[in-house]
Amino acid sequence: MKKGFDDIVAKVKECGMKKVAVSVAQDSAVLEAVRAAKDRGIADAVLVGDEAKIKEIAAQIGVNIDDFEIINEPDVIQASLTAVKLAHDGKVDMYMKGLIDTKNFLKSVLDKEVGLRTGGPLSHVCVFDIPMIDKLLFLTDVAFMTYPTLEDKVSIIKNTVPVCNACGIVNPKVAPLAAVEVVNPKMPATVEAQQLTEMCANGEIKDCIVDGPLSLDLAIDPEAAKHKGATDRKIQGDADVLLFPDIHAGNLVYKALVHTVPGVKNGCILTGTKVPVILTSRSDTFETKVNSIALAAVVAHELNK
Repeated sequence: MKKGFDDIVAKVKECGMKKVAVSVAQDSAVLEAVRAAKDRGIADAVLVGDEAKIKEIAAQIGVNIDDFEIINEPDVIQASLTAVKLAHDGKVDMYMKGLIDTKNFLKSVLDKEVGLRTGGPLSHVCVFDIPMIDKLLFLTDVAFMTYPTLEDKVSIIKNTVPVCNACGIVNPKVAPLAAVEVVNPKMPATVEAQQLTEMCANGEIKDCIVDGPLSLDLAIDPEAAKHKGATDRKIQGDADVLLFPDIHAGNLVYKALVHTVPGVKNGCILTGTKVPVILTSRSDTFETKVNSIALAAVVAHELNK
């Protein structure tokens, strides 16, 4: 049976409604998303920002925010620190970017006093519900780490496994991707993929299966794996996690899926933080924002187990 975002939303309802703090909430797209998230039983929200502008924008777009808590803080930087402190102090379960540039939003996430550091690297994971694939696909890192080292890739895997678990996937299959499925000393991505595979086999990377290097077709297409004779691989077209060698490869695949695949759905969060961080783009669709809140909600529940 196909697994998709409907299953994530259903799991949210089993876990109970969560709460998200929105940094600089005077943003029409974000207000629409948090309204929908609350109406669907996914999450309540605390709106931090310029209260007058929040109410003005909500009225302009016809969104009722009367039942949301609003914390008035007109200064953008202070609003972000106020919002992230709610997450730091455990008063909300998630932290979401509003009308603030990514650089200053991330500064609040990394703030030494009230931020969400856990001591390890942060990474980004995007969960895709693709019509022709009967399972969720987890893409990482497509937006945050630019050129991850071997150690960074270990951290990315460790950050992503709880996200998979939260979505109902135990012992996820992680495919470190490269252009080819054999080790070539002249292609560092293949060498590091083999090292990650060995680290998993040795118990240095736990709670998942790592098999690489793998080309993209072998990772997601069982027929391709069969035709190429990859019957000795731990992953034969059934990968759960696609681990990209760098941000270029990840971002290109991400955008190709978003802009060319009819009916595709996705949601994204920043991981490696004390609570899930919803870092969506202004170009993301309304549904992507709502899906990201739902994804963050199930991950927040998983992290609190």
